[in-house]
Amino acid sequence: MPEQSPTPKKRRRGRLFRFSAAFVVLLAVAGYLVVQYVTGGRGGPGCKVVSGKDDGQEYEFSQEQAMNAATIAAVGTGRGMPERAVTIALATALQESQLVNIQHGDLDSLGLFQQRPSQGWGTRKQILDPTYAAGVFYEHLAKVNDYQKLPLTVAAQRVQRSGYPEAYAKHEPDAALLSAALTGQAAATLTCQGLPDTTVTATGPDAVRAALVRDFGRTVLKETGAEVTGGGSASKDKTKAKSTPAPSASATGGSSTVTLPVRSGSTRTGWQLAHWAVANSSALHIERVSYAGREWAAGSADDPWHSTGTKAAGGVRIVTERQAEK
Repeated sequence: MPEQSPTPKKRRRGRLFRFSAAFVVLLAVAGYLVVQYVTGGRGGPGCKVVSGKDDGQEYEFSQEQAMNAATIAAVGTGRGMPERAVTIALATALQESQLVNIQHGDLDSLGLFQQRPSQGWGTRKQILDPTYAAGVFYEHLAKVNDYQKLPLTVAAQRVQRSGYPEAYAKHEPDAALLSAALTGQAAATLTCQGLPDTTVTATGPDAVRAALVRDFGRTVLKETGAEVTGGGSASKDKTKAKSTPAPSASATGGSSTVTLPVRSGSTRTGWQLAHWAVANSSALHIERVSYAGREWAAGSADDPWHSTGTKAAGGVRIVTERQAEK
């Protein structure tokens, strides 16, 4: 007996079902793309910053976002900019790119701050360098009269000239948390899972030293007396401050310990360096960071900054994988 043709009602119902299923799939794909855009394709949050005031405020973000935020903060303090300037810069980057160094945007906008080569911000290559992008943002911000006294959204808009000038304000709470941690104002408040980035080939003490200079400038080596060593070899920086305690380093097994001495009374500098190291832990394959009697270890999300039981003196200790010999 031949099969009966579906009725018009059943055909409509079938089309509606197929349309609904396709719509759900499109929503899922769109959601995935949004997550990849926001996190830079590096998976879930991975990092968290909390308030140093025990008020319950916190912000979760990805390892890539953490590294870019640390660069923005380091460039600011390296230029002598105040914490307020760093907060403004971080809020701006959160709005413009979600702290992801994207290679696209409106018209020819690029990078963390969506700066435009056609508007004199620099070449495409320069703008896609987070250190350069942050530096040129601060250059423009420094020219804004009384920017520290202005509402954040006003100060940011005078630099950016955005079509949505009020949008920066909503990021101020998260930017303030990041700024407090990444300028060293708040101690032991930034943590990351520290899962190694397998695409990175440059690791070990030399990579740490290069990254410090990249973000802070050579001034950081003068201030900390940084001597970065690994694999049994030592490399001293000739600009070491005379009043700074001598740094030390050791290599055991597959790891090297880099110690960055911090001058007495410079606790804020110490915590900035410690948080910077945690933020860069994935890219630099950093295993542990300790300072002022507290220690962070990669993969210890449940107990991120624990007491070492000793009142450690002087410096920030960074334990990192040594680059394998070729």
